[in-house]
Amino acid sequence: MDYTTQRKYPVGIQTFSEIRDNDYVYIDKTDLVFEMTRMKYVFLSRPRRFGKSLLSTTLCSYFEGRKDLFEGLKIMELEKEWETFPVIHLDLSVTKQQPSADELRKTLMWLMDSLLGNKYGRNELETSPGKMLNGLIHRAFQQTGKQVVVIIDEYDAPLLDVLHENDVLDDFRNVMQEFYVQLKANEAMIRFCFITGITKFSQLSIFSTINNLTNISMDSKYAALCGITEQELVNDMAPDIENLAKAYECTPEEMHQKLKAMYDGYKFADVSPEIYNPFSLMKCFLQEKVSHYWFDSGTPSFLIRQMQHFRTDITTMEHIEATATSFDVPTEAMTSALPLLYQSGYLTIKDYDRVTDSYVLAVPNKEVRTGLVRGLIPVYTGLDQSQVQDGFALRFYRCIIHNDIDAAMQEMKAFLAGIPYVEGFQKKLEEAKNYEGFYEYTFWLIFNMLNVYARTQVKCANGRIDFVLLMPDATYVFELKVNGTAQQALDQINGKGYFLPYQTQDRRAVKVGVAFNRDTMTIGEYLVEES
Repeated sequence: MDYTTQRKYPVGIQTFSEIRDNDYVYIDKTDLVFEMTRMKYVFLSRPRRFGKSLLSTTLCSYFEGRKDLFEGLKIMELEKEWETFPVIHLDLSVTKQQPSADELRKTLMWLMDSLLGNKYGRNELETSPGKMLNGLIHRAFQQTGKQVVVIIDEYDAPLLDVLHENDVLDDFRNVMQEFYVQLKANEAMIRFCFITGITKFSQLSIFSTINNLTNISMDSKYAALCGITEQELVNDMAPDIENLAKAYECTPEEMHQKLKAMYDGYKFADVSPEIYNPFSLMKCFLQEKVSHYWFDSGTPSFLIRQMQHFRTDITTMEHIEATATSFDVPTEAMTSALPLLYQSGYLTIKDYDRVTDSYVLAVPNKEVRTGLVRGLIPVYTGLDQSQVQDGFALRFYRCIIHNDIDAAMQEMKAFLAGIPYVEGFQKKLEEAKNYEGFYEYTFWLIFNMLNVYARTQVKCANGRIDFVLLMPDATYVFELKVNGTAQQALDQINGKGYFLPYQTQDRRAVKVGVAFNRDTMTIGEYLVEES
């Protein structure tokens, strides 16, 4: 039900001209667009559904001289000439999941021919993607007498699904190198070139041969180029927050905090405002429901595969200390999944230390955390996320809410005993018989599926707490033992004062010592103490 006249939200609409012509909500970034176009070759990496395609079509409209579309926007105070240029705009999302390098070549040529062949003509001698791109640039330049603008969206789409299939990746990369090298070869005919995607592939020609390519992905000046800042939300979307608050029967301030917890939290530079996910925020306002929208299509399979390939410790993802050289690196040079997790938006910058030039990375918000867990549960347990969420997790949560920790632990014991685990996971299970971290993985997945605040390996004065679970009325401090007893675990909590930081809060402090049975792979015994 609408409580006010609902505005039009551009969910699924990535074309600037359509948004402006049809009066959809638009957050004005055109001052940054103007500044960016003062450069020549520009690269921007951002997570999926973060407005890269909208930015690409905005650039198209600007260079096509569509002044009418920009009336009332910031760029009108900056641009005085509105010169028109020929534009080659290619969205490479259509090249995903190509079965072979030959098919990739054919798809690239079909794309260019279908979009631009009638406009700038064809040449039968152009028998490769690179030759065809070269021909299009030359013909556009000759026919118009103007330098050409080249905009390539999702440049890395053909490669993401074959990251560690070395033979296939090399073949695909050779195709793309032959394609991208034309951008450098035709520099004199190019007015502006914009390339965007999720990741960085240094061995493609755009990085290895375009020596004046400007990467603005971590440039503080352009940190807010994609996404919605706190200031933009407050200034431009206050009516939307009020409308949603009425639907939820809460105050606008309370709704603002709900939105912030769910969709905010991204930072893309050392000095950066926090950024809201624009797709999720707009869809939330459209549906009048705070829910998980970024993961409608599921966690990308290429990311899950990379996390498995590098044996990523998922329990560390709430606080990772790293330098830029460990996460802002080329995809093919990865020695861990950290760069891909950052570049694809599953981790983001939370803090920066200028003295050591180091960053703290973490999961941005509740929406990302929940979506990530949903993607990982089948990988680690062999169970569908709905089986966990609607079955065990719901029962466990009810027990905790009603302060029945004994019933909750019995539910946990039965759940762990009944997990089938995926094929090929037995080696990890054998390792887990002497590895407490395996159970931390399981606890982390379960508690985050409940969408409650849970942290592993929490630093304190006398060591690290295995697990902390924050509930509305209580804090649960868990110590897990594989080679030990529940009493030893409880003694460690008390002896090292793990519970002390939580006694000052308006919550009960509940200490739980857990010992696992190495043979049954479930909880053997546990002890509970409240202080």
